[in-house]
Amino acid sequence: MARKYADAATLKKALDGLYRRYNRREGVSGDPLGFLYRYDDPRDREVAGLIAASLAFGNVKQIVRSLETVLSVMGVSPAGYIMAAGPGTFSSAFDGFRHRWVAGDALASMLSGVRGVLRRHGSLERCFNAGYDPGDGDIVPALTRFVEETVLECGGEKLYLLPSPCRMSACKRLNLFLRWMVRRDDVDPGVWGGIPASKLVIPLDTHIFRLSRAMGLTRRNQANLRTAREITDGFRKIVPDDPVRYDFSLASLGMRGGAEEEAFLRELGIGGTAT
Repeated sequence: MARKYADAATLKKALDGLYRRYNRREGVSGDPLGFLYRYDDPRDREVAGLIAASLAFGNVKQIVRSLETVLSVMGVSPAGYIMAAGPGTFSSAFDGFRHRWVAGDALASMLSGVRGVLRRHGSLERCFNAGYDPGDGDIVPALTRFVEETVLECGGEKLYLLPSPCRMSACKRLNLFLRWMVRRDDVDPGVWGGIPASKLVIPLDTHIFRLSRAMGLTRRNQANLRTAREITDGFRKIVPDDPVRYDFSLASLGMRGGAEEEAFLRELGIGGTAT
């Protein structure tokens, strides 16, 4: 028997309820996003945001510890620290650093690329906007160009922390970074201008993937770029100008799981636990 899914009106009502419940500023406490609010300068926020999103995998406590380590080295201005760095600065500063399987040399390589972008464009925003074409269907082509330029700025070395969409990666962490930079509400700081939220792609983590399958936004079995785009298209039908609006709320629900998740699915008339 084919599985039944909620209609669009029911789904939007339930998602709006989640947004009101979870999409609050206090919800970023303990989240990597919270590190951005330590800085006032947009250039510091974008640099801290790229670092925070790039290391946003694994146990939340471990993520927070790693970010504290990295950003404490950079002092009051992460952008200023990177701009002033000389040859060997990053390798020396982060020798011995490890976040799960990511060692200090991988972080140093990414920071070298960021330094090159900042020196060439003045900010990450200007670099990204230079590769953005309003005619593109979504943000993926601009993200691809951004990653390619950052890779070139560190000598063409492959950057594990900055995967390219051209390899069909869902690029969850980079799309998370773009959500932080572009959207503006109680949670997302909206550091950048010029990129419409309508072009964003959902940061496809395990919680979003699982819940999206339960809601009928995809039937795919792989959490790749094609799936992320399909899920985003589903949300775009509900909120055309802001398809990643519910990302933080759904991720928060997914991390809680249990009774709260089951109640949400029952509200949709689905029942059970998302798988």
